[in-house]
Amino acid sequence: MARPDKAAAVAELADEFRASNAVVLTEYRGLTVKQLTDLRRSLGGNASYAVVKNTLTKIAAKEAGISGLDDYLSGPSAIAFVKGDPVEAAKGLRDFAKANPVLVVKGGLLDGAPLTGEEITKLADLESREVLLAKLAGAMKASLQNAVSLFNAPLAQTARVVEALRQKAEEDPSILAGGAGTPAAVEAPAEEAPAAEAAADEAPAAEAADAAETTEQNEG
Repeated sequence: MARPDKAAAVAELADEFRASNAVVLTEYRGLTVKQLTDLRRSLGGNASYAVVKNTLTKIAAKEAGISGLDDYLSGPSAIAFVKGDPVEAAKGLRDFAKANPVLVVKGGLLDGAPLTGEEITKLADLESREVLLAKLAGAMKASLQNAVSLFNAPLAQTARVVEALRQKAEEDPSILAGGAGTPAAVEAPAEEAPAAEAAADEAPAAEAADAAETTEQNEG
């Protein structure tokens, strides 16, 4: 490869490293052109797969400020550059490797942190971002529904009380004016009235007796 071509290849790889939130290094020895095409399709729309030269890739990674990949850059190498959900790409690589064992996932990076091949396989076992967001949305919706139920419960109880009062008022309108539904002044029972009147009649007699007794004491 001529020097200008090498420089262009390094610049292109460096741009891919900078634009990717995850990269996965693989060994593709033994894969046919058709299988490589199928592998690219299995990665989804947020990842690209490129056969690379190890030396140029090391230079490009250094220019992009990326470290930790040199140990994986040996033998026939190809890199999956991921610009979206890394779980989707990891699943595609894992599933393809199951059907085509000649593909070897060597390692990579996720948001600048190094990952081994085993860790990338574990990443593939996680749920995708879309699934996690859907579950989160479902959990939030359930929480909101629970909150609405909690807020509505006292209101429903209040509404039932108001409706009961309304029906009661239709039966007896005076309830709204402190009538039948409101305790009225307590009247003395009818049988107690004569006793009260007798007590009233006895009061002047008692006063007269007291006055007579006082007069006698003064005269004595």
